[in-house]
Amino acid sequence: MQLRVRVGLLLAILLIVVSFLAINIYTSYGSKSSGANSGQEKGDKESMAHPITLTDANFEAEITNYKGVALVDFWAEWCGPCRMMAPTVDELASDFQGRAKIAKLNVDDNGEIAAAFGIMSIPTLIIFKDGQPVDKLIGVQPKAELSRRIERWLR
Repeated sequence: MQLRVRVGLLLAILLIVVSFLAINIYTSYGSKSSGANSGQEKGDKESMAHPITLTDANFEAEITNYKGVALVDFWAEWCGPCRMMAPTVDELASDFQGRAKIAKLNVDDNGEIAAAFGIMSIPTLIIFKDGQPVDKLIGVQPKAELSRRIERWLR
């Protein structure tokens, strides 16, 4: 009987270790390029526009005083849905380069601006036109919906 308990414990520990390794391999796989197009993908990523990083200090200059359309992604490092939105926001920065400003503001590091706009849930995405908020979306949003809303305010 005692041997069965020990074997059972060893199998349980082995299962935990294998699960841990599988999770680590899965999560690290997505951050590395592989395959025949990896050089091309890397080059494409380097040429992509990136969202502007906003702070309490530069928000007024970058958004409030900006004449045009801007999308601001209010996010936090620990927020899973925010991390899901990050690639979409990066793509929007490239798609709207020269037509609309795409920016990100970390709410943990810049609480003053987040509080000023009443950010209670993240991700929150606010579209500004000529420095004024005109549209607000809360939660993970599809790229097509964000693009449609930005285009609406570009007219």
